[in-house]
Amino acid sequence: MLTRKQHELIRFIQLRLEENGISPSFEEMKEALDLKSKSGVHRLISALEERGFIRRLPNRARALEVIRTPEDAVPAARSQMPANDTVIPALAAKTVPREPANDVIELPLHGRIAAGAPIEAIEGQSSLPVPAALLGPGDHYALEVSGDSMIEAGIFDGDFALIRRTDTARDGEIVVALVDNEEATLKYLRRADGRITLDPANAAYEPQVYRADQVQVQGKLAGLLRRYH
Repeated sequence: MLTRKQHELIRFIQLRLEENGISPSFEEMKEALDLKSKSGVHRLISALEERGFIRRLPNRARALEVIRTPEDAVPAARSQMPANDTVIPALAAKTVPREPANDVIELPLHGRIAAGAPIEAIEGQSSLPVPAALLGPGDHYALEVSGDSMIEAGIFDGDFALIRRTDTARDGEIVVALVDNEEATLKYLRRADGRITLDPANAAYEPQVYRADQVQVQGKLAGLLRRYH
């Protein structure tokens, strides 16, 4: 037996998986179901997991798999529809064959990028295997981080920055910035008085200030991969 909210949630998760292969975030689920907090989403997911309708894929961000879904019911008259959270039957649940959201995408690995003083981001021929669940829509590439200027943002030397290609970004976003068409760096973007400031996330480094025409945004940080040795 499923409640109305549980039924709505499993349908929403299934729809998003069919659209782009990635399960929705907790914030998206909260908004879609008009819930007041994410704790309500946690309770619904736990209940669906206990009843064998969904499962969480371990060690993967935003990874939910729909195992089965309630059988479609014959539409009832609006006046006969149950109120929110009334119990509706989930008998004769059917198995939905679906590949887990664990596909791997080979991203081009374009050399190293500075998280310190700017260095050149070199185009390379190598690639980096990345779980598809870590990436959203758009075209992506990867860069190996060099330096420690972004450690307070949780970005460390040797990490792999997953970058979504774009030439626009909002203030406060972490971007790949190409300076003077020669050097690239990974920093917070800030604009003021016709100038662009590239802010580090390490008190040991000073902000880098440039004319607006000196800086070109080449992408925004979409995720990180870290190897442990």
